[in-house]
Amino acid sequence: MIAPLMPVYNRANLAFEKGEGAYLYSTDGKIYLDFSAGIAVNAFGHAHPYLVKALHEQAQKVWHVSNSVRIPGAERLAQRLCDITFADTVFFNNSGSEAWECGVKTIRKYFTHIGQPQKTRFIVFEGCFHGRSMTGIAAAKTEKMAGGFGPLIDMFDQVAWGDLDAVRKAITPETACIHIEVVQGEGGMRAGSKEFIQGLRKLCDEHGLLLFFDEIQCGMGRTGKLFAYEWMDVVPDVVCAAKGIGGGFPLGACLASEKAAAGMNHGTHGSTYGGNPLAMAVGNAVLDLMLKPEFLAQVNRVGAYMWQKFDELIAEFPAFFDGHRGKGLMQGLRCINADDNLKLVAKLRENGLLSVAASGHVVRFLPPLIIEEKHVDEAVVIIKRTVTEYIQAKEAA
Repeated sequence: MIAPLMPVYNRANLAFEKGEGAYLYSTDGKIYLDFSAGIAVNAFGHAHPYLVKALHEQAQKVWHVSNSVRIPGAERLAQRLCDITFADTVFFNNSGSEAWECGVKTIRKYFTHIGQPQKTRFIVFEGCFHGRSMTGIAAAKTEKMAGGFGPLIDMFDQVAWGDLDAVRKAITPETACIHIEVVQGEGGMRAGSKEFIQGLRKLCDEHGLLLFFDEIQCGMGRTGKLFAYEWMDVVPDVVCAAKGIGGGFPLGACLASEKAAAGMNHGTHGSTYGGNPLAMAVGNAVLDLMLKPEFLAQVNRVGAYMWQKFDELIAEFPAFFDGHRGKGLMQGLRCINADDNLKLVAKLRENGLLSVAASGHVVRFLPPLIIEEKHVDEAVVIIKRTVTEYIQAKEAA
């Protein structure tokens, strides 16, 4: 008999009744240090008073109106994002998948608009994750994502991560776009090098293509810049964002240059809930906090400290960990043996630390961006104890 909640998740037998800052409190009274942040969503941890206040105040006014009328909070948030990024225009929606789909549509429409409708194909990268829509799984191409959902939409050409020559060879007269996560999340916490990302921009300019970045996970302060592309000295044409942009409230955004959005006129796209007053109140509050001068400096400081401590873990357990990936407060430890990452995530949870598994034997650590060095120290103590227990159990088996 099927469960009332469609059984598409392998949920842990764990439920939380409240959270505060970097901690969650389960219904059975146990305290957890949250280094998953709802998979990079809760940028300011749990129950941040400024976000709670913004949502509460808006909830007493207007919850929802359709996009057939002006929404002042959306106009304000869009203008602020345009002022601090490459973008000239923004479309708001409810999730990362929707933000990504809007980006795909924007690019396809651009080439039709300029009289090149044959340009429909996107170059993407092995290990990519762009959500679970039919288009998203067509880009990923893995059995895990796409099995049973064929035939897939045929518009994505996948090449090896970091291989600029492979990208160059994949460009055809039908290519419209090069699309990449600046730092892969699900794909194993791989960060693109500055040389590689700049090479992609150069190829786009040479061939008349658009450059599209997926910053759903790595954007909104996660790497120590508001958007990860800022580390690369590169200007994209389209960026999709979500997760941290709402600090836990469902919100996504597609940012585009005026050039890239030239074909997106009345009737070409829409969203019933996108840009609603509740989401916009929280989104503006998130930006208030992220734009404080000291905020990103703290992310970089604590991120560097976490990197140092994780390198020490690798040195202490060389037979268990063989790599360290990511940037800022988006870091991963790579286990040597397959499936050890999945088992380690479960054991860490038993010991009070929440983390997330990723491809390539990687354990992801995506803490709230408000953490301090003391939280890193607490996490490292739990990781050391858990790895030691795990190794001892394997040896005794």
